[in-house]
Parts: sequence; C-alpha cells; structure tokens
Amino acid sequence: MYGFIGPNGAGKTTAMRILVGISKPTSGSIKVLDADDVTDVRHLIGYLPEEKGLYKRMRVVDYIVYFGRLNGMRKRDAVAKAKALLSEFQLTDWEKEKCQALSKGMGQKVQLMATLVHDPILMVLDEPFSGLDPVNVEVVRSIILDKVKENSTVILSTHIMEQAESLCDAVVLINKGKAVLEGPIDEIRKGDVVSVDHDGDISVFDGLQGVVSVKQVGRAATLQVDPEYDVHTLLKTIFERTRVTQFNSNSASLHEIFIREVGGSEVVSQTTPDA
Repeated sequence: MYGFIGPNGAGKTTAMRILVGISKPTSGSIKVLDADDVTDVRHLIGYLPEEKGLYKRMRVVDYIVYFGRLNGMRKRDAVAKAKALLSEFQLTDWEKEKCQALSKGMGQKVQLMATLVHDPILMVLDEPFSGLDPVNVEVVRSIILDKVKENSTVILSTHIMEQAESLCDAVVLINKGKAVLEGPIDEIRKGDVVSVDHDGDISVFDGLQGVVSVKQVGRAATLQVDPEYDVHTLLKTIFERTRVTQFNSNSASLHEIFIREVGGSEVVSQTTPDA
C-alpha cells in the first residue's frame, strides 16, 4: 500500500485525479498499469474521490449496482456483489433506503462500496476514513487490508499520520506540488529523536555533530538526529555540556518527520479523530 501525505493544498488530490484520468498533467507523462493512456485501463481502477457526492434519491443498493454497471459488470453480477458488500460493511438493513437517509459515515462507506464493486486491481482512495467514527475506521481499514491480501494495489491519501504509518508500506510526502520525501516507511523513519531535560538553554546544542534540528520549550529539548550518526556519542557530548536530568531516544514518527520537512505551521492530524 502506497500513501500520499502532505498538508492541505499540497497536490495530493491533483496527483490522484491525474492517475485516474480525470485531470491531465500540464507537463511530463504518466503510465498506469503499463498503459500510456489511462482510459484503456480505467475499468481496472477503483477511485474514491475526496469530494463526496451521493445520488440522494437513488436507493443504496441501486447506487452501488450503477457503478458496477459503469465498469462493465452484468446487472446480475453487480447486484450480487453489491449485496455482499453491504453485508461486509454492515449496512444490509439500509440497502433499500434512499441515499439521502444515510449519515455522513454511512455515505462514506457506500461510496467505498461503489469503488470496490467491480473488483479493481488498483484502488485510488482519497481520504477513505473521512467522516468515519473509530469503529467504522476499523471496519474500513480491515476491508482495505483484505483487498491488499487479494493482490490489489492501494494508493491512498490521508492527513492522519498514524493511519499512514500503520497501513502503508511506502509513502510520498508532497508539498507545494513537489515530492519532498519518498520511500519505504522503515527507510524514512531511520534516525532518532532524542528528548533531553537539562539545566541549560538551547545554545547548549550549538555546533553538535549529527543534529539535524533542535527545539526547546522550557527545560525540555527535542533533537532530530542524522540516521548515520551514533546517538551514544551525541549523548556523551551533551552530558559534557550540561546537567541532564532525563533523556530518551526513539525512532522518529511519521508525524515528526512531516513537521520537520513541511514546517510546524501546517496542520496535520497524528491520530484518528472522533467523528
């Protein structure tokens, strides 16, 4: 699973729209599923857009079937698959209700079902957890992971760093239309974050080798350390410069890396919000 992460307006949705053929690149070229023209393979792609919109007067089951038919399914097969998905998403009791009766979270699940109904081999999901409460986040998360196990490729965007970190094998961090960081999660997270409570001010850390950045609030300092530098050597130098009352060292989280690369002024969620 591959994640697009970045602040609002970074270009994540634009990149996804280009991937599925809704928008055209202003320069360069793109190949999707070995096709130079994405329209040739669009029936193999399931796309959940960021802009959510249901046909309010259409019954829930008919809405899902409609998208199956758009992607070349026979009606009988689309109906059977729609009912199976409604059961999997725990919405069987709502299949004959009109879409306008759905809550925001239910509507999100129905749109995801419409994305999955034709069994796409590539799923492009723009903020798939938007509007879901924690219970339904886990339901949707489990279904997405099942699709990965069935050898579907999933590309998702999310502003929830915890979700990206736990779901994705690799991510690209997009900022102002450019990829500023890309690679496997394990590689990106290499390096340490050292927290130090000490008696000095931030100048204690001036000129320290291996330190990428330093932030200090009161007595507590947070140091981002170069992955190639030995943390024990760094701590020895710090102990020589100031009286340390407490310290710990951990691998950098995706949230911390995001803030480091994009800047602390951007708003980003670290954990799943309650709906």
